[in-house]
Amino acid sequence: MGEVDTRAAAAARQPEGADVVRLTAWVRGRVQGVGFRWFTRANALRIGGLAGFARNLDDGRVQVVAEGDRAGCAELLDWLRHGDTPGRVDGVTEIWSVPRGGYEGFDMR
Repeated sequence: MGEVDTRAAAAARQPEGADVVRLTAWVRGRVQGVGFRWFTRANALRIGGLAGFARNLDDGRVQVVAEGDRAGCAELLDWLRHGDTPGRVDGVTEIWSVPRGGYEGFDMR
C-alpha cells in the first residue's frame, strides 16, 4: 500500500462546498506535559486565519478544534500527524464540520 496524500484525503472528508470549516481532532500518544498544546497553538498562529483551541483531556489525549479556511485546517492536521511535534503522536482522529464561531484567536485550555 502506497503513501496517501493526507491533505487530499482530509479535503475529501470536508463538508461539500465549505470554504470555512471546523476541524476537531483528537491526538493520541505522549502528548501531555511535553509542550504539545503550546506548539499546536504556535503552528495555528503560523498558518494564520485559524481560531480555536487545544486542550488536554482526562484520558491523556489532546483535543484540537480549529476553524478557518479549508487549506489552513488541512495544514494543521498534517502537522498534527506528521510534523515535528513534541512528545510522540500515535494517532489522530478527526471530524470535519461546519464552523460554529465564537473563538477569538487560538487558545490553550
